[in-house]
Amino acid sequence: MDIPLDKKRNITVIAHGGAGKTTLSEAILYNAKAIDKLGRVDDGTSTLDFEPEEQKRKITISSAVHHYDWSGARVNIIDTPGYSNFLTETRNSLRVAGGAVVILSAISGVKVQTEKIWEFADEFEVCRVAFVNKMDRERASFLRAVDDMEKVLKVKGVPMQIPIGEGPDFSGVVDLASMKAYVYKDDSSGQFEVKDCPGPLKKDASRMRDGMIASVAEADDSLAEKYLNGEEITAEELRKALREGVLTRRFIPVYLGSALKNIGVNLLMDAVNLTLPSPLDKGVTRGVYRGRNPKTGGEATREPSGEAPFSALVFKTIIDPYTGKLSVFRIFSGSVHSEAAVYNGGRDVREKLSHLYLLEGRKIKEVAKASAGDIIAVAKLKDTFTGDTLSDPADPIVYPPFPEVNAALSYAIHPRTKADEDKVPVAMAKLMEEDPSLEFKRDEQTNEFLLSGVGQVHLEVAVEKLKRKYGCEVELKTPHVPYKETIRSHVKVQGKYKKQSGGRGQYGDTWLDISPLPRGKGFEFADNITGGAIPRQYIPAVEKGVREAMQSGVVAGFPVVDVKVALYDGTYHSVDSSEMAFKIAASMGFKKGMEQAHPVILEPVMKMEINVPDENLGDVIGDVNARRGKILGAEPKAGSQTIKALVPMAEVITYATELRGMTGDRGIFTMEFSHYEEVPTYLSQKIISTVKTEKGEA
Repeated sequence: MDIPLDKKRNITVIAHGGAGKTTLSEAILYNAKAIDKLGRVDDGTSTLDFEPEEQKRKITISSAVHHYDWSGARVNIIDTPGYSNFLTETRNSLRVAGGAVVILSAISGVKVQTEKIWEFADEFEVCRVAFVNKMDRERASFLRAVDDMEKVLKVKGVPMQIPIGEGPDFSGVVDLASMKAYVYKDDSSGQFEVKDCPGPLKKDASRMRDGMIASVAEADDSLAEKYLNGEEITAEELRKALREGVLTRRFIPVYLGSALKNIGVNLLMDAVNLTLPSPLDKGVTRGVYRGRNPKTGGEATREPSGEAPFSALVFKTIIDPYTGKLSVFRIFSGSVHSEAAVYNGGRDVREKLSHLYLLEGRKIKEVAKASAGDIIAVAKLKDTFTGDTLSDPADPIVYPPFPEVNAALSYAIHPRTKADEDKVPVAMAKLMEEDPSLEFKRDEQTNEFLLSGVGQVHLEVAVEKLKRKYGCEVELKTPHVPYKETIRSHVKVQGKYKKQSGGRGQYGDTWLDISPLPRGKGFEFADNITGGAIPRQYIPAVEKGVREAMQSGVVAGFPVVDVKVALYDGTYHSVDSSEMAFKIAASMGFKKGMEQAHPVILEPVMKMEINVPDENLGDVIGDVNARRGKILGAEPKAGSQTIKALVPMAEVITYATELRGMTGDRGIFTMEFSHYEEVPTYLSQKIISTVKTEKGEA
């Protein structure tokens, strides 16, 4: 793998779901002879969408890595998801890529998910070229797609080609730089003939070429001056300015074709080599790679060089129940060989890299050595996870980790059998290693397993993987809301337990002072016994009895909170009293006192931040109000608003799906627990009725 750094490229293929990312990636690999057969997403033969869940849904769920050689360059290509439920993988892939091919649909233009992914690319300063796909479809329009890109994404698009026909008549492209026509065979082979620009297109091509040169020349002051003076600009000068414009992200060159028919794909591959950055260029545009020294806490830097100390970022984890765990990382600096010892500074552990592999879709190919700019997988790292940095033990560095992904939707998962219940926690731990955007926990109050993720399809896919990979069968159900109970007023009650049945009896007598506490204070117990009314050894039993009684309130059986109980009097029997008797007496007294103290149900309230497009602001605020929410304010951002609100959890359990419908899949939100509030009376009866029904069914 001794490829010069300036000949390496790391690219992602990005766009909304259904734009043709995987089909384009397959055509690229086929043209470069990295695969023997042109795979199809629709018939399940794709090299890159190989997971059964992907083949079933005909969408990309997890990023797939492959590589190819083209015109002297080694290109690592990452095919990424485009559906909103799986964009965490796309974001992570963009973090390690130098460049991206953005697909625009010639039919539908720019969709919502492309906007989100574009923001990720901006965040990581990823250099981009665009490819208008599906030019062979009915209603296809190249210029409409370019115009839509400029309006929606607010970028300058520079068409580098024009189509020869559109829709069913599409047969090739005219390259504006050379004014040559590339006419393709209609057999997906990618074979073509180079001809002169067709006569009917010459006028439009000349006009578009002039506009292209004017736009590209802006990247170079001397070239711009030559253009304004009417001087001839050479092909080499144009290529140099085009590359400079892409690397500095001044504009986006736009190419076109049909990935399905393999038309224009080879010219896009040439553009990737010419315009997208090598690891050296990435270093120039962003400066050195920056992190921190885990030993000193100070800043550490790395040059994008094969001679610098080794450093790499793990951006993907693959776990197979049969072959084990693969950690996939991009090498930012230095080189590494099999059997090398490296340091994981974020976790302060050393790891040994046994075998190094190149990923080729579902297949792997072993290599002895890898260096800066390479994407490599290594098997069976024990303490390394997605987002971790591996580096030279003698000169360590830790790069910023990936941000946490807040789960938007939670469901209870009910194992079908006892055997499934035992396997779920271990299997879920492995799934979460592969997909850190999943969360899994057991709710202490409801005793349910809760699976949380980005959306409905995300959770359904996780459940399917549980069954396929680990043999765990579970059902998804709407989780129970963790209601609680408390009291409104102050009471004093007697709790007395007396039992005589021959021989030694049971006797315990307690007087309890029960009062409400401020919200969120939990439980307080006070021992106010004086004069030995109750012996000291029985006091802990009284507190234990109260605590046990608080596990199930008197209104609907929910746990009781925010209560103070003071034991202030009582009596005992020298023979019949026992710890058990006083525990039962205290429990009886607390239940009776709660009934008298005006008990109420409390519900959890969530703090939410909802980001929506400007045009959806009114609808979303109205919807939050209808959900008994309280709007705390709204902050404007570029083309959107962030609403801050407090909303009862019961009203937003399935909010991810509903917000998607309201905003055309453009709204996103985060939420976290805020506090408990009293449930309105009119809803309490409904909750009580539901609990009784569930208990009856049980």
